[in-house]
Amino acid sequence: MSMAIVYIALGSNLGDRARHMREALQRLEPGVVVEALSPIYETEPQYVREQPAFCNAVVRVRTDLSPEKLLAHLKSVEEAVGRTKTFRNGPRVIDLDIVLYDDQQMDSPSLTIPHPRMHERAFVLAPLTDIAPDLVHPRLRLTMRYLFKKISSRGVVRTAHQI
Repeated sequence: MSMAIVYIALGSNLGDRARHMREALQRLEPGVVVEALSPIYETEPQYVREQPAFCNAVVRVRTDLSPEKLLAHLKSVEEAVGRTKTFRNGPRVIDLDIVLYDDQQMDSPSLTIPHPRMHERAFVLAPLTDIAPDLVHPRLRLTMRYLFKKISSRGVVRTAHQI
């Protein structure tokens, strides 16, 4: 099986947010090779407002893991970094989401690719546009740059920091 190009969104809003993101990246290897890192963005919470601000970023990786195996790997990395179950859209030490997996489209009970809400989320599109502005969304057939320009980026601030 050839190596897939995958984009993973990272988020953290508890503790040393950038450190949690760096630790998660280190724990991805050897099965996942990081190729590109976006800057870190500080973002307001979207759905549950009463919680600390998030740090968000996107990385481009190569892997030979299937989407399902990659998802399981990401969940184990989240746990190793210290994520515990809270409530939906609640605060978290680390969050790792598969945003895009090659040009694949899939809908299963555990995984939807491309991520079903990525095109609505400036906290995903801003960092994704930094590293892949001309990448085309497999369902919408629009570039990341175009999708990002179409939404509000209020509350999404690029920092000088890299993961």
